[in-house]
Amino acid sequence: MNDELEGIRKRKMQELIAKVSRSKLKVAVPTYAGGLDDSICEHFGRAPTFTIVDLETGDVEVLQNYSEHFGGSKLPPELLSEKGVSVVLCRGLGPRALAMFQQFGIEVYVGASGTVSDALREFQAGILREASEKDICREHRHSFF
Repeated sequence: MNDELEGIRKRKMQELIAKVSRSKLKVAVPTYAGGLDDSICEHFGRAPTFTIVDLETGDVEVLQNYSEHFGGSKLPPELLSEKGVSVVLCRGLGPRALAMFQQFGIEVYVGASGTVSDALREFQAGILREASEKDICREHRHSFF
C-alpha cells in the first residue's frame, strides 16, 4: 500500500512539474506577517497574509488578506486566483475553500507545518499530500497531520 501511495505521489509531482513548463508556478502559503521565515497560519481563511512564492523566479510577494473575513467582498481563493497562484500549501482548510480552489483549478496540499520555507521544502520533496474531503476542517476544529 505504501509503494502504491508513493507511486501516486511521484506521478502527481511529475504532472505538476509538467505544468510548470507550461506556465509560471506560484505557490501561496497562509501566514501571520508574510515572508519565507514566517510561520504558517493554522486558520487558513483568517490568515492575516498570504506569502506567494514564484518558484520560477524566486520572487516573494506578501498579500494582505482583504477577504470578507477582514471586511472585504471576496474570499481567499478568489484573491489568490487573481494573483495567478496555482498551488496552495497549508496545514488544513475548510470545505468551502477546498471546493473554490478546485473550481479555480488551484491545487491544495495539506500537512504543512513550520515556516513558509519548511512548507516549500516539504512540497518539493513530495511530503505534503493533495487535499481531499477527508482532510477538511469542520466547524473550525482543525485536524492535525
